[in-house]
Amino acid sequence: MTEAKIPLAGVIGSPIAHSRSPALHQHWLRTLGLRGFYIPMDVAQSNLAEVIRALPKMGFVGCNVTIPHKEAVLELADLVTDRAALIGAANTLIFRADGKIHADNTDGYGFIQNLRQSAPGWDAKSGPAAVFGAGGAARAVITSLIDAGVPEIRLTNRTRARSEALRAEFGGKIVVYDWVKAGNALDEAQTVVNASSLGMQGKPDFRVPLDGLSSTAVVSDLVYTPLDTTFLQRAREFGCVTVDGLGMLIYQAAPAFERWFGMRPEVDARTREVVLGG
Repeated sequence: MTEAKIPLAGVIGSPIAHSRSPALHQHWLRTLGLRGFYIPMDVAQSNLAEVIRALPKMGFVGCNVTIPHKEAVLELADLVTDRAALIGAANTLIFRADGKIHADNTDGYGFIQNLRQSAPGWDAKSGPAAVFGAGGAARAVITSLIDAGVPEIRLTNRTRARSEALRAEFGGKIVVYDWVKAGNALDEAQTVVNASSLGMQGKPDFRVPLDGLSSTAVVSDLVYTPLDTTFLQRAREFGCVTVDGLGMLIYQAAPAFERWFGMRPEVDARTREVVLGG
């Protein structure tokens, strides 16, 4: 009598050694008593297609995809969700039993779930949102905020052309602000998001003036190294509710885990401790 194969999943990126996803998924596998492994894989862009196509043959049921491969994997997928197509990137691949590769993006879901769980009073419709950054993370944030009903998104980025490109793509709810006047985007904004790398360990500081920040705003930083960024500390000085970036990492992982291993994991305080290395 032969036993069923042990399902494998993992995360592909380069570099990848810093990823906290393996600790997260292994914790959920242990907690739920499931067989399976989640493996970090450092894959060069030149080898991406070959590796992706080989994984199902090795027993992989899916994988996460991170920098710099999120856009490239869309070209390798047989099926792409509307959400991933709109964002222009995928962070989750499902290797189906019929041999097809299914690409999805759960970053926006993770962002919204983190806001709703960490700031229960948050209401997307309560006023404009200000978003700093115009990269892949910002695309996921913008998509999810529009879906949630935000009336206006004030977008500002160090390179204005990238903001203009997003306005052309996402339409009339996007209002572009010059980076030198980024602080003006905060006036009466009720949702404020740093979707840039500013403030991340090893990156330049987030230096946008926050004088126009309303005390009723919910302020989120997608950066989670460090966990409590200077941006969030400054926002609390204005009386704002703040939301760190760790929750987004955890919540975006939950639907992928369920698709691969068949059970929905619980996001709790212990989950955060594990991801933080506790």
